[in-house]
Amino acid sequence: MSEIAEEMRLRPDRGEVATYIPELARADRRAFGIAVIGADGQLAAAGDSETPFSVQSITKVFTLTLALGKIGDRLWKRVGREPSGNPFNSIVQLELEKGVPRNPFINAGAIAVTDAILSGHEPREALGEILRFLQFLAEDSSIAIDEAVAASEKRTGFRNVALANFMKSYGVLDNPVDYTLGVYFHHCAVAMSCRQLAMAGRYLAHSGRNPTTGLLVISPERARRINAIMLTCGHYDGSGDFAYRVGLPGKSGVGGGILAVAPGKASIAVWSPGLDAAGNSHLGRISLEMLTKRMGWSIFGE
Repeated sequence: MSEIAEEMRLRPDRGEVATYIPELARADRRAFGIAVIGADGQLAAAGDSETPFSVQSITKVFTLTLALGKIGDRLWKRVGREPSGNPFNSIVQLELEKGVPRNPFINAGAIAVTDAILSGHEPREALGEILRFLQFLAEDSSIAIDEAVAASEKRTGFRNVALANFMKSYGVLDNPVDYTLGVYFHHCAVAMSCRQLAMAGRYLAHSGRNPTTGLLVISPERARRINAIMLTCGHYDGSGDFAYRVGLPGKSGVGGGILAVAPGKASIAVWSPGLDAAGNSHLGRISLEMLTKRMGWSIFGE
């Protein structure tokens, strides 16, 4: 970890921070953190691994887990499981496919998943459930929502408003658009450190089981399927390149974080705010490629 963090510190190519959410534009491009938690619970970390950052779309992994727990495979009637090949906030594909998002990790798909969690609850209750789930997984009650980021997203989220209203017109969303978007903007604004994020992702690395307690969070089959969607759809229209270079299921966020899973071995989180053209952490992807090569962790072979 220390070797990789030092290599990342010295690299001049750092990508560009997200500016379409004004609060994210304040992130320090020089930051880099990495944390790995193995099956035995041992933590290896380096760089800014304890600095909280806006995890953004990475929470979509956890909301997908919750929604599947609530309504099971009925979720797939309102959201697909295929790579999009388009930007994460594209409305063109949604129009062609009659309001059904291509997968749960693009913005439209995550809004539909959030709507499934919200059904039967008040927005505050649904948001509390998501936050408590993250705290439970990470074994850390200090995880919270960055209200400044949430407010920034709400002020500037016009494309997401359009996506949600379009889906509502096709009956994909059950709840009032304002309610669903309120929960969506807030759960994307959760702040976590690399260590906390790696802790939260352990169940996906260990067949749905918390390796510390031995208790199932979700079934092995469901964990396997979530990992499959992470591999094929977790990095927007850069998912194929990530699978090619890194060879692990993963989910990125425009805050610069990436959660990656080495099945049976480790849960990994990296953070570097500078993004590539597809909206994924530039140094995050490079560092994960280095890690998987050195450890022989690619799911496609050493």
